[in-house]
Amino acid sequence: MIEFHRRVLSNGLRVLVHEDLGSPMCAVNVLYQVGSRDEDENRTGFAHLFEHLMFGGSKNAPSFDEPLQNAGGDNNAFTNSDFTNFYDVIPAENVETALWLEADRMQDLIISSEALEVQRKVVLEEYAETCLNPPFGLTWHHLSGMVYEKHPYRWPTIGLRREHIADASLDDVAKFFNQWYGPNNAVICLAGGLEADKAFSLVEKYFGDIGQRTFARKRYPQDSVQNAVKVHHSDREAPIDALYLAFRGVAKSDPDFYAMDLLSDVFSGGRSARFFKNLVQGQRILSSADAYISGTVDPGMFVIEAKPSEGVSLEQAEKAIWQEIDTLLQDGLDDGELQRQVNKVESQLKFSEISNLHKAMSLCFHESMGDANEINQEMAKYHNVSADSMLNLGARLLQENSCSKLYYHKKI
Repeated sequence: MIEFHRRVLSNGLRVLVHEDLGSPMCAVNVLYQVGSRDEDENRTGFAHLFEHLMFGGSKNAPSFDEPLQNAGGDNNAFTNSDFTNFYDVIPAENVETALWLEADRMQDLIISSEALEVQRKVVLEEYAETCLNPPFGLTWHHLSGMVYEKHPYRWPTIGLRREHIADASLDDVAKFFNQWYGPNNAVICLAGGLEADKAFSLVEKYFGDIGQRTFARKRYPQDSVQNAVKVHHSDREAPIDALYLAFRGVAKSDPDFYAMDLLSDVFSGGRSARFFKNLVQGQRILSSADAYISGTVDPGMFVIEAKPSEGVSLEQAEKAIWQEIDTLLQDGLDDGELQRQVNKVESQLKFSEISNLHKAMSLCFHESMGDANEINQEMAKYHNVSADSMLNLGARLLQENSCSKLYYHKKI
């Protein structure tokens, strides 16, 4: 049970505090409810660009990192399709430094031509390093574009095209910031060695006078059911063959989400899971195999990724995977198979609760989803998944006519 206190400031900022008075450190997590799904289809990659721009300096703090490091703190950030998250870990006695820095960039981020050009270069280099140069770098471009036709999940977080960032104007960037990066679109959590009353007082001190942003939450267009298989053969030279099978799954808030998560674990959750035991170690058809979900707020992806063993064709590898899926859906689970995966999830969740930073992140995420109290209900939802509910979900999702297939062919 993770205990926390909650308040909402008059400007709409949601504030969560988790006391851990035995810790000398405090985690400060700020989540903005803006991700790549909130971008214009002709201006993608902006949320990720702002992950970088937010460290470029603000009105009263030309450098974000230096004051924080001088106070004994550290920081980082990440962006996904649904939100952008910034976090700092700092001695609790110096937490005001982190709050001052976070508040200053929320209110008065410096968006200058110079700052934009510096961060634009960084992002374009990252795009080249992660998407254009590696042989499998465009995997998520291909998969997202096949699985989604309408929803903005159809482009990856880094952006659909590098030109969208390369051609972004200062006005484009300023407009995006002014629309999304405000207190009424954010959640902040302080977790660590700070009493709740003091934490709320400090958040009010630094954030209370920041004005609200005027924005309208987008209504994201939803895709209809996929009723025909989609296939893409990559024309990029690859060092080895690779196969991706992607299916559109359920949303994070869907009651079946936990069954979908455990279904992916049954296939690839460790050395006792089916893909490794039967296809990698047993028949040696695959050199590696994985199954995972994207875990997005709106209906996400269920992905199977496989690399065939030497001498095994992509067609043989795919046939073996479908046979493994059919065997599970027809014959059901082995004794204890589901419980083993539930136990692994429980162990991972309990281990994550050791970290105040992880607790702060999770509290912010659940609050952004509507109720921070859900953090304490999550494990019960995994325990409530039955074998029948998981198999019924698998029968609905893992159909070949609703599959998007991506083939990478080895350079000959």
